[in-house]
Amino acid sequence: MRSPFKTLDKSFEIKRLTIAALIAAVYAAVTMLLQAISYGPIQMRVSEALTLLPILFPEAVPGLFVGCLIANLISAYGLPDIIFGSLATLAAAMLTRRLRKNMWLAALPPVLINAVFVGILLRVQINAPLLPTMFTVGVGEAVSVYALGIAMILGLRKLSPLLARA
Repeated sequence: MRSPFKTLDKSFEIKRLTIAALIAAVYAAVTMLLQAISYGPIQMRVSEALTLLPILFPEAVPGLFVGCLIANLISAYGLPDIIFGSLATLAAAMLTRRLRKNMWLAALPPVLINAVFVGILLRVQINAPLLPTMFTVGVGEAVSVYALGIAMILGLRKLSPLLARA
């Protein structure tokens, strides 16, 4: 006789994997669709609004990492952007998850980490001026995360009573 718990465990894991994959796909698709504004010293990566999803879903952490990695495959900044840009997103997602009890504070890691890491990356890759690049990347990130991301989280919480408690 099959244990009902084994089926439950498998379906739960499939659900978690599906959520992570969906987040990765949306992140990559939005970044690539808006690639004209998603890369470079002056950027507004709209997909970064999704970096607040770890507040609601732990599966968003690996999903954001994979989505960023896929999106950075078409970046003009090559392997350093693929590796370090994706790792910056992973670090930000992990910190956002850890700070999830305060949405406004949880939004800070994506802004600060991307401003610093992307600023340094662009300095090394194309000799962009460091502080102005950190500033412009940070401003674009702040708009995506604080304006779009927080609106998204508030909307998701309104849609689902279960998410309201998260």
